[in-house]
Amino acid sequence: MRTTLPTLLSAAFLALLGAAPVAAQQSDLTAPPKRAATVDLADRLLKPRVLAALPETLVVPFNPAGFDQPDPEEIKAQQAAAAAAVAAGTPLRPAGDRNVLATLAEKLSPSGTAIIGGEPILLFGSRRLKVGDRLTVTFEGTDYQLDITAISRTTFTLRLNREEITRPIKPGKKS
Repeated sequence: MRTTLPTLLSAAFLALLGAAPVAAQQSDLTAPPKRAATVDLADRLLKPRVLAALPETLVVPFNPAGFDQPDPEEIKAQQAAAAAAVAAGTPLRPAGDRNVLATLAEKLSPSGTAIIGGEPILLFGSRRLKVGDRLTVTFEGTDYQLDITAISRTTFTLRLNREEITRPIKPGKKS
């Protein structure tokens, strides 16, 4: 029988491992009596504290009543601007991303949808857009970048900044 060098080296390595003293290896764990104090402290820290109930009349400074309502002065300014625009005969621009997005979405009229390679496609004439594509729409001299976030058989969803809107697909509608 012929012995090769790798076999000899493997046998020598295994012999060295077997010769290592087992008593020299020590555990990383501390003795149980020493661990008991740490475990008790951990148990106390993990228990949730019971907090006293807050009084019903407490005013929370981080969410005061009416905080989500628009400022009355701001409403007056918007109404004054709208009245001035109507008096001057100028069209009033929509305010806020949500209103701009709704206005732009009303102006878009895709010709339909298709599924190509298992992926839904939104059709604008010969232009094909898929989810994740960006659509540039110019409105009153300003370019808006709309992201297509969803396409179904009958609807499509657009995003402008953090606002999203879902619109129905109306083939044949002219804008």
